[in-house]
Amino acid sequence: MSGLVIIDSGGANLGSVRNALQRIGIDAPATLDATQIREADRLILPGVGAAAPIMQRLKQSGTVDLLRELRQPLLGICVGMQVLFECSAEGNTACLGLLPGNVEKIAAQPGVRVPHMGWNRLHRERESPLLEGIDDGGYAYFVHSYAAPVEEACIASVEHGTRFAALVQRGHVAGAQFHPERSAETGARVLRNFLDWQP
Repeated sequence: MSGLVIIDSGGANLGSVRNALQRIGIDAPATLDATQIREADRLILPGVGAAAPIMQRLKQSGTVDLLRELRQPLLGICVGMQVLFECSAEGNTACLGLLPGNVEKIAAQPGVRVPHMGWNRLHRERESPLLEGIDDGGYAYFVHSYAAPVEEACIASVEHGTRFAALVQRGHVAGAQFHPERSAETGARVLRNFLDWQP
């Protein structure tokens, strides 16, 4: 599929996302070029670090308004998923608003370290083509300190002290809080499902 474009959010995981796609036979360009993004069949928005720098980069490039207008399938990864929501408590950052709700800091508790880092189980919340072939209880790899709530858009959750969204999907917009590019076969299957997805 030549119509996949990675939005160059400046995140350090951009290269590993490209490599993960290449492992399943997809060579996708990374760009902030409005024409390439507009003409793409589907889009991936990766991100690590903090919400504010990613949103600043998207705003400076004019990509924020573009993403709000487009209707092709879009997958946010890690912080790229978090900025799909209305606001992040990380720096009180206004985000894209493509999904309802706010992203909050994970509460540290006895025995619960923040950031949430390492392998953890996915729990299916509702059916979605993005979960095709992924077992309830399958493992994925997480690294994050902020998380989205388990609400209507959540299709799979994870527990780390509290329960929060691991995979979301509403209309043409989807997101993975975990890193598909570091999640072995589970991650590869999510990426393949996204490539086949027709919302």
